Amino acid sequence: MAESPAVRFRVATAQDAETAVPLIHSSGPAAFDYVFALAGCGDAQAFLRRAFVDGNGEFGWRNHVVGELDGVVVAAGAGYGGETSLAFTLSVARQILAHYGLRHAPGVIARGRRVERVIPPPARGMHYLAHLGVSPALRGQGIGLALINELIRCGLQLGRRRMVLDVAASNPRAQALYERLGFAVTGERHSALANAQGAVPGHRRMERVLG
Repeated sequence: MAESPAVRFRVATAQDAETAVPLIHSSGPAAFDYVFALAGCGDAQAFLRRAFVDGNGEFGWRNHVVGELDGVVVAAGAGYGGETSLAFTLSVARQILAHYGLRHAPGVIARGRRVERVIPPPARGMHYLAHLGVSPALRGQGIGLALINELIRCGLQLGRRRMVLDVAASNPRAQALYERLGFAVTGERHSALANAQGAVPGHRRMERVLG
């Protein structure tokens, strides 16, 4: 087996938006497009860039780590606990209002709440891994595994032992990677959510308890 590239991980910064946001979007494009793509307001990545640069909330740069290869960001992901729920909700609502305005913000928020019934936020005690993205040209080279291990390491530093993530039922390759890392499926939520921008697949919750 070829040796995986030597990726260096660090906390994201606002300056990473142009390279990190497409990777974040790639972690769940159908769900992101279903919620955030809106004619006249740009595609989902336009909102994600705004939220990332803002820095706060689930999609802000403070919630992410990035992996660099030869100085170029090639991976991104987030790891956070259930105690962030209220602060994240308030931050994202503010970002949605600023981006979409009073006319469209309620619809975006409503679509987001519907997606949360398929991909629920973490409960207290969980270390939730999300927005896992690797540059398409470098997939299959061990970078995704290294990213997950880095996020697990950060969770352990915070004293968390229950690692949790969600995977689309339509993505068996990703599920197989998580299973190799010791994650097991604990439940599945089906989805009938769809609009002109995207159709949200069903998702499986996977967990790994350490120590």
